[in-house]
Amino acid sequence: MILRSITARTAQGANLYAGLALLVSVVLLHDHAHAQTRLEADYVISFARISVGNVSVTTDIDSAAYSISASGRVGGAARMLAEGEANLNTRGTITSSRPMPTTFVFKIDSTDDPVDVKMMIMDGNVTELTALPPSGGRVPINDAHRQGILDPLTAFLVPAGDTGDGLTKEACQRTLPVFDGLQRYDLILAFRRFDKVTAGKGYSGPVVICSVSYRPIAGHRVLPPLAKYLSESREIEIAFAPVPGTRLLAPFRLLVANLLANVVVQANRFDTTIRAVPNSNPGTP
Repeated sequence: MILRSITARTAQGANLYAGLALLVSVVLLHDHAHAQTRLEADYVISFARISVGNVSVTTDIDSAAYSISASGRVGGAARMLAEGEANLNTRGTITSSRPMPTTFVFKIDSTDDPVDVKMMIMDGNVTELTALPPSGGRVPINDAHRQGILDPLTAFLVPAGDTGDGLTKEACQRTLPVFDGLQRYDLILAFRRFDKVTAGKGYSGPVVICSVSYRPIAGHRVLPPLAKYLSESREIEIAFAPVPGTRLLAPFRLLVANLLANVVVQANRFDTTIRAVPNSNPGTP
């Protein structure tokens, strides 16, 4: 969801990992300790109803900082769109209930199209960047494309409403300006409906479902397989679930409907734990 694959061709579409990437919370400090929330989520990726990969995401958050790590692979029947193994990590701070990244690392282990990105970010602006492969053969990226951005993991830590479970129509009314070190694209969200979901382990309850429009801006190649697939899709939607103990929402399910075949990324584990720990900063490297 999202949509650049969680696998092998970062510059070839939107960041599906992104789409998977998740969570964050704001918790009250205690006198000598604070609460830390951990979300552990495992996703199964299916293409044409055939399992073709998986993604695991672990997120730690306290009142001032967060860290997210994601790893996964895709292959099999989805090989025509993307293939490989990927690892993503981001760290950042939480200000006014909003996560802001400070570092982002993205690696893809693929014989055909390896990726190695390291990025430093301050106030939404990229201050340092090393990225392989170089951007030759893609729509050029300029300095403006590196300003006011979110990395693919932080982008989907969506603020919840102020009351109840935080699931509101307004949670979907946003545009996510994503830069993964190689490609700059917008994901435009809009409210679609409310629904209920059940994970094999962990969360069971309501979700808010947003439609997603993928708009490439720079850094993409002209009509690579994944970008072409996304542009021809009839609809893309993502279901957000509340993270207990926080005022943020995290992705639970991603659907990309296409005439060729649908891609579904579905959580079979969405498990949250909250514990009191000595004051620390999970966003500090």
